[in-house]
Amino acid sequence: MKTKEKKKRTETDLLLHETKDRRLFPNVPDPSGKRSNTSRRNNHEEEQRPEYAEFAGQRYEVAVDVAVSIGRRVIRGKTENLSQTGMLLKMPAPVDISGFEGKEVTLDFRLHEGDLQEGTEMHYRRLKAKIVRVLEAKHCIAIQFDQPLYEARRKTDRLLFLLSTLFLALCTSVIMAMRVESIRYFATNPWLYGYSIMTALFLLSRYLFGSFYRPTPVDPEYTPSVTIVIPCFNEEKWIRETILRCADQDYPVDKLDLIIVDDGSSDKSVEVIKQTVRDMCAEGPQYNIENRVRVFFQNYNQGKREAMGIGIRNAKTELIVFVDSDSFLYPNAIRTLVQPMKDPKMGGVAGRTDVANVYTNWLTKMQAVRYYISFRIMKAAEAYFDSVMCLSGPLSCYRLEVVQEVFDKWINQRFMGQKATFGDDRSLTNYVVEHYRTGYQDHAICSTIVPNQNRQFLRQQMRWKRSWLRESLRACTFMWKKQPFMALSFYLGVLVPLIAPIIVLYNLVYVPFVRHIFPAAFLIGLLMMSLMMCFAQLILKKSSLWIYGFFFCLYYEVILLWQMIWAWLTFWVNDWGTRGKGKKRSDVAANAGQKEAAEHG
Repeated sequence: MKTKEKKKRTETDLLLHETKDRRLFPNVPDPSGKRSNTSRRNNHEEEQRPEYAEFAGQRYEVAVDVAVSIGRRVIRGKTENLSQTGMLLKMPAPVDISGFEGKEVTLDFRLHEGDLQEGTEMHYRRLKAKIVRVLEAKHCIAIQFDQPLYEARRKTDRLLFLLSTLFLALCTSVIMAMRVESIRYFATNPWLYGYSIMTALFLLSRYLFGSFYRPTPVDPEYTPSVTIVIPCFNEEKWIRETILRCADQDYPVDKLDLIIVDDGSSDKSVEVIKQTVRDMCAEGPQYNIENRVRVFFQNYNQGKREAMGIGIRNAKTELIVFVDSDSFLYPNAIRTLVQPMKDPKMGGVAGRTDVANVYTNWLTKMQAVRYYISFRIMKAAEAYFDSVMCLSGPLSCYRLEVVQEVFDKWINQRFMGQKATFGDDRSLTNYVVEHYRTGYQDHAICSTIVPNQNRQFLRQQMRWKRSWLRESLRACTFMWKKQPFMALSFYLGVLVPLIAPIIVLYNLVYVPFVRHIFPAAFLIGLLMMSLMMCFAQLILKKSSLWIYGFFFCLYYEVILLWQMIWAWLTFWVNDWGTRGKGKKRSDVAANAGQKEAAEHG
């Protein structure tokens, strides 16, 4: 019985619970243009704010114990909801709150992981605030902080920044010193020391150019027409939230369309989609949902690429955005995402993906650190050279005419005689980046649901490795035409993980068991590289999850690394693994030979 209960808890994703607005579209600007939530990041002062300060006024439903000091009197209550600017506090029944309004108070409370945004967790002592409203019917008081929590954390954040920067510099110095040794002894073992030098060059260059990256500033006047395409397959749990987040954007209503494509779902996704659209229509004619939202239902499951294809064929706007059916956009995501497209040579741009269910368990926490570094460092470094190699599925934007140019090649892509059925986003990026620039916009953020169980996660990673291998081999044929340093970095990025299993076996098996030498240098190198990930995440994200970067690197070396060998041997396999319960989809669409299996709803 306990085992079943534990498994059930593991399968339940833990998310932050935002306090819902009574309106479905609180962030959509009114037609007169008087109300807008446009980012103020062009202001230098705003740029200095920590990342978690974005949307500081967003309230979350969370129960936190709070000690309220009114003069010498201390009363303890529990929050009904909480933001970085204030809280609604439930007071004990015996306490008379009728005369509290307008009182100056000091607060004492602790925020743990998952109470608010990453980076807010700490003990807040003697925080000055004011009681702005008394709700006697609920026996609650509304409290406004004198300064938002990110201001109260400023000293802590500065200390974290200084310490993590110091340790990051130390790790970098150790790695560079070890590479000097590799150069000295290169002649004794060219393969081993050559790999060591390549790995350091690749890793340090990514961190270096990632630090140079700056997002494109938001021009409030640049609002090209956009169609958001949401492919959906068996996502009854999340699809409603995904659709509403896509529609509730701080973007002109007449410039934003939605296309939802259900890819033959066998659960209740179709019913949820239909009800969601009906609810949106009921919000009022000012949102023009009837003309802006189109829904297509495929008669049977054909794969994400075919669903994306329906969106491409039916889009009529300047830009097309793809959003996965379990991903949730921030209110300013679209406005921010489109900014790099002001460059006419820019073919596509990726937004940043954070983990929505980060606090579910240790696996999701590890993925949260890995996702952040993958986007903020790795993609940012590629963006420095206008050559981001994968515009990820949770949030990516393309110039529609560019996608239409490569559409036939992409939709009909075959590999080793079989129809390509996964790696759709990486494949489309490959076709685009060959002739156009591709970028990354760090402030265009969405959050996505990641696997919370090892089996599901490993299947996803195997699918990603196979698609990475397939598309990397194809990209090798044209990346030499790009900027020289980007081309070198790309080829190193392909070579290093391919050789990694052999190097690990040599250092952790051959060296200790055959030559009887403890592989201290190799282990120190791994430790330094994992700590670089940890400290970079701490500098940029200010999150207490930084240590999970080390655990992820350990997990990678022990488990994920060895998937690469199987990926070499089976990279032509078309099994999705995490979708369709292992069903192969190699030529489902080819068997049709009939009309496109879609219905307009």
